[in-house]
Amino acid sequence: MTEAARGAVTIHHGDNLSVASALEAGSFTLIYLDPPFNTGRVQGKALETARTATVAAASGSLRRGFHGREYERLRGDLRTYDDRFDDYWGFLEPRLLEAWRLLADDGTLYVHLDYREAHYAKVLMDALFGRERFLNELIWAYDYGAKSRRRWPTKHDTILVYVKDPDGYWFDSEQVDREPYMAPGLVTAEKAARGKLPTDVWWHTIVPTTGREKTGYPTQKPEGILRRIVQASSRPGDRVLDLFAGSGTTGAVAAALGRDAVLVDANPEAIAIMRERIPDAVVIG
Repeated sequence: MTEAARGAVTIHHGDNLSVASALEAGSFTLIYLDPPFNTGRVQGKALETARTATVAAASGSLRRGFHGREYERLRGDLRTYDDRFDDYWGFLEPRLLEAWRLLADDGTLYVHLDYREAHYAKVLMDALFGRERFLNELIWAYDYGAKSRRRWPTKHDTILVYVKDPDGYWFDSEQVDREPYMAPGLVTAEKAARGKLPTDVWWHTIVPTTGREKTGYPTQKPEGILRRIVQASSRPGDRVLDLFAGSGTTGAVAAALGRDAVLVDANPEAIAIMRERIPDAVVIG
């Protein structure tokens, strides 16, 4: 198998909602979103007003799993349980809607969250996109971080996966890097040597404090996680989008695998890191 030519990377320095609104609808096979986690720290009010599901549906950009009125009632119910929720979802919802508009007919959307928002997001994304478009809940488990003796320590993130067309999305498991069997003695030597396809639980270390991947960006995700996503849900020559690009892991992995990538971030520190990490990228803004 010949190696794919390196993909092109474009980096946009600016507000991701503004940048996304100027991109062509249906032009990305894979969209990965790693938004800021709602940790309860003060992050300020969202400046824009989220479009409701009813308005978005009228524009033909999505099909919902619930009627618009029920969706608004759902948001209202969640707001009563957690007053921080409304600000966070007011920030995230319009960006999800833009991502859905930009997703190709055979495309896949990955949304990377932690335990604080994953369950809220699952219910509301079902309402926005339709429950039949939900494909997977991926659990990325790691063994690093704070210790606790008063509860089970939290050592995982959640990645919610939705597809534009449940009958026509692209997924190629044969291209995914295999992993070792946990009990190799229970399978044949041939199978043990080949490894197994990953399940929906991914055991993978965080970015090591020393090593070629480390950029110093605080929320950097490991290349192994993005590599698996890009391999499975896109083809060489496809376009990949990351609206919360951070350290640029999505672009670095996509380009190495022969995909073109568009990265967006408003943080000057992130742009500087991506310039250094992906020196052949075109930077706009």
